[in-house]
Amino acid sequence: MPLSRIDFRVLPIIACLMIIGLCVISSMTGNQGEYESPVFWTPLVKTQLRWFCLGWAIFFAASLFDYRRLRQWSLFLYIAIVLLLIGLFFVSPIQNVHRWYRIPHFASIQPSEQAKLIVVIALSWFLERKGSSVYTFGSSLQMAAIAGIPFLLILKQPDLGTALVLYPIALTLGYVAGIHKGVFRCMVGCGVIALFVVGLFFLGALSHEKMRPYFTTFMKEYQYERLNPNTYHQKAAQTAIAVGGLTGTGWRGSEYSGRKWLPYAHTDSVFAAFGEEFGFVGVVFLLFLFYALIYFSFQVAAVAKDPFGRLLAAGLAAYLAMHVLVNCAMMCALLPISGVPLILVTYGGSSLLTTMAALGLLQSIYSRRFMF
Repeated sequence: MPLSRIDFRVLPIIACLMIIGLCVISSMTGNQGEYESPVFWTPLVKTQLRWFCLGWAIFFAASLFDYRRLRQWSLFLYIAIVLLLIGLFFVSPIQNVHRWYRIPHFASIQPSEQAKLIVVIALSWFLERKGSSVYTFGSSLQMAAIAGIPFLLILKQPDLGTALVLYPIALTLGYVAGIHKGVFRCMVGCGVIALFVVGLFFLGALSHEKMRPYFTTFMKEYQYERLNPNTYHQKAAQTAIAVGGLTGTGWRGSEYSGRKWLPYAHTDSVFAAFGEEFGFVGVVFLLFLFYALIYFSFQVAAVAKDPFGRLLAAGLAAYLAMHVLVNCAMMCALLPISGVPLILVTYGGSSLLTTMAALGLLQSIYSRRFMF
């Protein structure tokens, strides 16, 4: 039975991260937040709990599912998600951006979340299918195009955060598969240059205002504004973390985040809100949980017995790792704030369900490591 062979070490880690998420959501939307309710079970906590229940169902369903069958569906899934991303530009925008499909009486669906998972599946299938020819220049360019089409469509929405996650996922898969060294070095070089320039802005080495005339010649104004390290949101996130100190203000004891001075405290800024209430000690514990989850995920890639499983596991592990790294870096003023959720902790359904599906697929690979 595949479920008896899954890695049970990850189950308490996932559960603990979910509990942390519920605690922060309750604190930020409870007696100091938007719903003025002194109880734990605020409306958003109840909604998130329902998403958690559905997420666990998806996790175990994906664990039972034979991941090798994804080979047959990869092309169909990829075409479908590209069409969904294109279709966003033909529906009415929500909050002035083209990111969601609104389903009446149900919820809003964000295809870019599913796109990250599907790009991992499509690239794994493509790279395995290429076999020994994966080292050629043409195959590497095709791989870049497979990742590049969703990347550009998501960037156009605009959704810089998701684009930031897709790029290193493609790099990870390219490295594991052994693509053409010239293409790989070019991709790494572009990424390093982009991070270096962003770092100069956020470390104060480049003046945001003085560089505006140069950068706005090839960037739109709203795109350049994302490189502003002095926005209210950036400063608020740093302040919340700093207020937490060593041990934090205590659960529901936040004077800064709880008074809604920290924007999106239960969604984008959940890491900063947690840091205020639980301090440096709590942050170290949270990061240890994420480290363990990501470490066990990369272990799956090491024990996978077929190329598709190895590539898929590496891509899924990179998917999890980049969400944690990017979200934490945003809150610590090392990257622009761009809406990347902190997996399993941030409030919301799209990210949670996609993450649980990814974790379930990792267990599908792990549980079948001896079935070849």
